[in-house]
Amino acid sequence: MQAAGQMTWSPNGGASEGVLHLRLKAFDPWRPYTEFPEFYKPDFPSTSAGYATFLSLIRNQWQYVK
Repeated sequence: MQAAGQMTWSPNGGASEGVLHLRLKAFDPWRPYTEFPEFYKPDFPSTSAGYATFLSLIRNQWQYVK
């Protein structure tokens, strides 16, 4: 796995709950987690979009940004 990046929960296209967004460096723009196939994990039923990916990345020292 690459060096740890950053992740946050952001609204996506009017969704009522947040969707996981990632960036590899602090100055990169935020992008939806689905645009990172190298990190993407299939979502669990009844969880927020990106939660499985979030769990995987947090275990790999990614930084959560509020």
